[in-house]
Amino acid sequence: MPLIESTYTAKGPFKNAHFNTIFAAKLRRVYGVYQKRERVILSDGDFIDIDWSYSKSTSKLSKTVLLFHGLEGTAKRTYMLGTVKQLIQHGYDCAAINLRSCSGEINTKLRSYHSGASEDVAEIISHINSLKKNTQLYLCGFSLGGNLILKYLGENRERPDNIIAAVAISTPIDLFDSLGALERSGNWIYRWSFLKDLRAKYKMKLTNFPGELNAENYRKIKSLRLFDEYYTAPAHGFKDALDYYTKSSSSQFLNQIKVPVLLLNAKDDSFLNEKCYPVSVSRSHPFIHLEMPEKGGHVGFMTTRRTTYNEERTLAFFNVHTLKS
Repeated sequence: MPLIESTYTAKGPFKNAHFNTIFAAKLRRVYGVYQKRERVILSDGDFIDIDWSYSKSTSKLSKTVLLFHGLEGTAKRTYMLGTVKQLIQHGYDCAAINLRSCSGEINTKLRSYHSGASEDVAEIISHINSLKKNTQLYLCGFSLGGNLILKYLGENRERPDNIIAAVAISTPIDLFDSLGALERSGNWIYRWSFLKDLRAKYKMKLTNFPGELNAENYRKIKSLRLFDEYYTAPAHGFKDALDYYTKSSSSQFLNQIKVPVLLLNAKDDSFLNEKCYPVSVSRSHPFIHLEMPEKGGHVGFMTTRRTTYNEERTLAFFNVHTLKS
């Protein structure tokens, strides 16, 4: 499949990647999206909260989109709400997933969510299929959530045949390469924001699991890599942080994907490095559609309209691949 020539053009201050990223995350507002929460109990006794939004369409064709947020995101982040609003206006029901510990309540297990936890994706899909018979399923992931759904779609596991298409936006398909990008000096504000939230969650986990975690390691967590070294890796069965990055990166699973995927990664995304743009894979792959706008930032893609470019592209991609009967 040839690379997709992007039509996104950043205007005014949005030509600056950081402005595009920060405006979309902190200043943009989306109104009018109603969400109804459902708590799903997982097979290990833990829980994940889903925030549902429903289309008013009277069509007999059932279409459901599962949306997965990024690192330290929630189902109520603006990029989630904006995409949900666009989709429900065009006949798609939306299940916005709050990954473990991301719905405002700490989860019950030592483990939490992470970039490679595709077993949680599988459980949520199974649950939704049990609720909604004969629905067409679509997956949409942002950043960490994009890596999560791509890994799920390409790894060696059983998947239901009603998954129609997927969109991954601003996705670090090589986690170690992306970490290198985040460690650049110009990204200090993002690192600080992520680390502040992650350290707070570690502290809550330390209270609940004093035998497995310890205060000395908490004090050592002064970078994203050290958080993965002292929490993510041991809590989820990885040897160390590098083992976690290696096994959880979706880049190694792309060749096995058998449903249409749009991967939208801006070239000026400061969270991504060279290995996060799988040009050679896309050129020879029948299902991987890679779009690389010159601008866009990280989950930015702001326009002068009320919708972002990634929201418009997500809707268009799903519409093209919808089964009509």
